[in-house]
Amino acid sequence: MTNVETIVRMLEQAGVRWVFGIPSGPVLPLIEALGRSPVEFVLTASETSAGFMATTVGQLTGVPGTCAATVGPGATNLTTGVGCAWLDCAPVLAITCNVSSPWLQRRIQMRIDHNALFRPLTKATSALRADDVGERVAEALALATAEPPGPVHLDLPEDVGVAPSAGETPARPAGSESASAPVSVTATPTPASTAPSAPDDNEARAALAAALSRSRRPLVMTGLTFTRSDATDSLLRFLDAHQLPFVSTLHAKGCLPESHPNWGGVIGRARRTDVQRLLDRADLIVAVGYDPIEINYEEWVGETPVFHLSTMPAETDPRVRFVFNRGGDLDSALRCLEDIPPAANDWTAGELADHRMRLERELRPDGGGFAAHDVLDALRAALPKDGILAYDVGAHTHQIATQWHTDLPKTLLATNGWSSMGFGMPAAYAAKMVHPERAVVGVVGDGCFQMTAGELALARRRNLAVPIIVLNDGWLGLMKVKQERREFPLSGVSLGGRVDSPPHYFGVPCRGAENLEELKAAIQWGLDLDGPSVIEAFIDVEPYSVTVFD
Repeated sequence: MTNVETIVRMLEQAGVRWVFGIPSGPVLPLIEALGRSPVEFVLTASETSAGFMATTVGQLTGVPGTCAATVGPGATNLTTGVGCAWLDCAPVLAITCNVSSPWLQRRIQMRIDHNALFRPLTKATSALRADDVGERVAEALALATAEPPGPVHLDLPEDVGVAPSAGETPARPAGSESASAPVSVTATPTPASTAPSAPDDNEARAALAAALSRSRRPLVMTGLTFTRSDATDSLLRFLDAHQLPFVSTLHAKGCLPESHPNWGGVIGRARRTDVQRLLDRADLIVAVGYDPIEINYEEWVGETPVFHLSTMPAETDPRVRFVFNRGGDLDSALRCLEDIPPAANDWTAGELADHRMRLERELRPDGGGFAAHDVLDALRAALPKDGILAYDVGAHTHQIATQWHTDLPKTLLATNGWSSMGFGMPAAYAAKMVHPERAVVGVVGDGCFQMTAGELALARRRNLAVPIIVLNDGWLGLMKVKQERREFPLSGVSLGGRVDSPPHYFGVPCRGAENLEELKAAIQWGLDLDGPSVIEAFIDVEPYSVTVFD
């Protein structure tokens, strides 16, 4: 058995189903080994998309999404997708296939230092050698899924890949899912590596009970880490018993049902001032599974004391008043919170209902023409409750995060910690591969579509029945609004004049929609197809000016 065969066998044993990437000479031995296994090599249009697809698979399954790239420019392209896994906390295994070992220290065509490149973007980066491949792969798979999950990079020289394996395929280290395994080249430490000793559940319970006894308007906030919790029902029972309002970050949407009468919105997104008005009424923030990578505490808590309960402590800032800030077993702690006796508070059902009514109204400004909020309402009505919406970065990100309601976790896919354009289409296609039985739709801006239109060829090859809705307003809408707010002249944000929709892109059929009725018909058309499609919604950019930052 060669080392690439060892790698493939270990990926198979770990539950990996796909390796996303682009072929090149050094990658061919790995692809050839994959061809003799159930693990499939999936050709993408760019290595960046390969990283985004691996990130999405890791987020949806908990199994490390895997991507591969060749030396030099292939590796640099891959880093954008891998950075998404790093800051959005997804388990990913990133493999770069390098030149042969004798050339690793020479200045030759395409070669750069891959370990130096990936060090700031991964939990660890390891340079594989002929006698340690199995051990390093086992460590990498364990580390990728250890809390907090994230990407691990392996650099594979071509001669190492085709060399005979040093021994038996090693098993995944026992207990490694909760402890970092050593690797040959260590990256920037994760926050967990410097965390203080975890409190026991009784300590967290007693601290929260004391904080609640001093509070008249406690409010619960959930975030990225909460998306990995198996005790979401415990928190919901706690909320119901205490009758507390709750809000979330972008990533935590759906982990608690947004149809709940006490749901108050999403922080830092469209109509943020309306959500902030609710936050400002609170006299205690109970932050559960909150990761400040999405939005720093000091950007929104003001003087309100914060009870931070998560797997990691939050980084401190003198402007934030923490009454509790420890990391530990989040699920166990949440189950203990159910025992806290409920106390009366000053929140009323009427004020929460008024808040939601105002929020919904302000998200849909009067005047103007066919707008993004019209598209989203039509799509929400057409998509099943368990349907998955993947969306990209831009002005529409803010609108979707606040306007789109879901009661199910992992049905709304976006990047927030990394916030890179180009995520939406690869994520939608990866989601359909993970869940072929469910309806999946992608929503992207016209700028994002230009970045990743080539991935339509992937969707056509695999016959992925995913409609991609392009919000075509002719602008980089978010940047346009930002320039207007700062009273800068509009520059570098126009995408050109209107061009009618072509009949197809890369053989994928396309339909245009200029109004709500045309859009509804197009959405149904796309959902009824047994393959990919593109729907161009020609919308008005101006409503973003009063929803995105107000």
